[in-house]
Amino acid sequence: MNDKLQQLTDKLYNEGLSKGKQEGEAILADARKKAEEILLQANKQADEIIGKAKAEAEDYSHKIESDVKMASAQSLQATKKDIENVLIGKIAAEPVKKSLEDGAFLKEIIKEVAKKFSVENPSDLALVLPEKLQGELEPFVSGELAKALGKEVKVSFSKKIAGGLTIGPADGSYFVSLTDETFSELIGEYLRPATKKLLFG
Repeated sequence: MNDKLQQLTDKLYNEGLSKGKQEGEAILADARKKAEEILLQANKQADEIIGKAKAEAEDYSHKIESDVKMASAQSLQATKKDIENVLIGKIAAEPVKKSLEDGAFLKEIIKEVAKKFSVENPSDLALVLPEKLQGELEPFVSGELAKALGKEVKVSFSKKIAGGLTIGPADGSYFVSLTDETFSELIGEYLRPATKKLLFG
């Protein structure tokens, strides 16, 4: 009887142990499988994150490179423009300024321009001249010029004009600016293409 009980106990123990072992192995195998899936998923996500980061880094790098190229081109263009302006200023602005501040030269210009205006517009003329030349030009305008044109010429003097003149009908309906600034701009526009070609090819 004890033998049968022992056999039964051993059988139950062995079957329970065997079943527990099988279940344990199944649980372990399932856990390994899940761990592999989690690891695979984590590796996949890591690859996606790395790929996205690389793509963003490349995109950012391209944008920076493009911005640097554009900034360099704009800077070079601005520098070229500055060089042109300095050179044209030296070529055109200074000589024009000196010429239009010379009383004798300015008298000749006033005379020629006033004659053209007088022919095209029979009304009285108004002139605005540099204030610093008032002593030299006022007697000329009211005397010699008015006599040559056969009409009154209204003249005023302004600190705003360094050289040259503005001229128009005495009624103020319009005026033409022939100051040192407008002459320099005009001459500069003619010189600019040649200067650009000479400097930069």
